[in-house]
Amino acid sequence: MDGNGGTAPHEDGALLTIGAFARASRLSPKALRLYDELGLLPPARVDPHSGYRHYAPAQLERARLVAWLRRLGMPLARIREVCELAPDVAAVAVAAYWAQVEADTAARRDLAAFLVDQLERKNTAMTRPRTPLTMRYAALTDQGLVRPLHQDAAHAGPRLLAVADGYGPDGGPAATAAIEALKDLEEQDLTSADLLGVLEEAARRAHRAVPAGDGATGSTLTALLRSGAQLALLHLGDSRAYVLRDSGLFQITHDHSLVQSLIDEGRLTPEEAASHPQRTQLLRSLDASTEFAPDLQLLETRPGERYLLCTDGLTGVVPAEAIQQVLTAADGPDQAVSELIRLAREAGAPDNVGCAVAEMTGLRAGVGGCP
Repeated sequence: MDGNGGTAPHEDGALLTIGAFARASRLSPKALRLYDELGLLPPARVDPHSGYRHYAPAQLERARLVAWLRRLGMPLARIREVCELAPDVAAVAVAAYWAQVEADTAARRDLAAFLVDQLERKNTAMTRPRTPLTMRYAALTDQGLVRPLHQDAAHAGPRLLAVADGYGPDGGPAATAAIEALKDLEEQDLTSADLLGVLEEAARRAHRAVPAGDGATGSTLTALLRSGAQLALLHLGDSRAYVLRDSGLFQITHDHSLVQSLIDEGRLTPEEAASHPQRTQLLRSLDASTEFAPDLQLLETRPGERYLLCTDGLTGVVPAEAIQQVLTAADGPDQAVSELIRLAREAGAPDNVGCAVAEMTGLRAGVGGCP
């Protein structure tokens, strides 16, 4: 017997014990047991009395491929798919996976840069005098060129930016109700308020304001609430928030959608997600039939930064590079939202489009805003 309790390899090489196969394949016996349970690498024979696993030498090629793909970091579900492909097709699949890894790494690098900058701002906020800020702002929606109903809503004011994308039979009223539930924040004194708490409570009211129905009606909600140099961000659904800084354009929300969860798990590429039949399915939203569970974060902002909130009617057809060009080149928020809507329409505008843009400026330059 070998050290794992199995019998030694057959002299004719017909079968290998799990221990011998593990050494030959450079996979641990524990990994082999897991791969057997997942159907990824089942043994050629399992002793009906002892339960010992035995493997055929011909399985070594697949086992070594599994080991290499695991070293690449490929998820097990995708490894199983690759292992079933012909070699030339598998090569294409591995190349596509690695291209996705590189893209994801670049996105994480950008996110890391954003987080480092944000944390450094928090660290210096107590020692550096804050520049008095105001906002220039604009919001615009468009029905698009295909949808029979307009179910997007957007708001831009001196303290509040918000977009909502309704869905279902009463999606339009749901999005409008969500925005209306937040508008009172424009009139509140937020100087010493718990900014995140105030925004979350207003959004909870928005959640309750969604028309109760059969569970098919709801809305996304992405909102920014400002007090001085601080911004509270609340997010539910697949609408998005971006910030344009000197170092580039950053997406500061994460989509609460089925396809995004599949991308996160490595089971789908962003390119595949764009045409996935369930790309509109949300995991979180304002919906009377679901729990209220928004993402919340507090940001430190500075003069010159521009923020964009938008529905997926924009991001679904206009690439991030084009969005960045518009936000960089526009004279102000009014021009920016108009140009973004124009780009969506030029791309076919298959969905409603909603966007809101704010630019942070010094107090003396404040146009259309308040401190």
